[in-house]
Amino acid sequence: MLHEPAAASTERDHASGQKAKIGIGLFIFYSLVYAGFVAINVFKPQWMEIKTLMGMNLAVLYGFGLIILAIVMGLIYNHLCGRLEDTLNQPASNSEASK
Repeated sequence: MLHEPAAASTERDHASGQKAKIGIGLFIFYSLVYAGFVAINVFKPQWMEIKTLMGMNLAVLYGFGLIILAIVMGLIYNHLCGRLEDTLNQPASNSEASK
């Protein structure tokens, strides 16, 4: 097995702009959810002691929720970007290639 640098791609990614917008949007959404966690800890830390599902306090539940949200958002991002790449990075049709 040879360990060589990856071959340089000369193809342009036509979906890169839209993928960046999706990524930024998801980042802003996650940042707002995380800011809620921080705000509760700063302004109402006693709320983190409240018992919630299965006897877990809010701090543990919110923490697990943030982790699960990040994983789900990563899967959503991957799915959306894959669809964009499939539609926007299609090779030229045969009629265009023969010109």
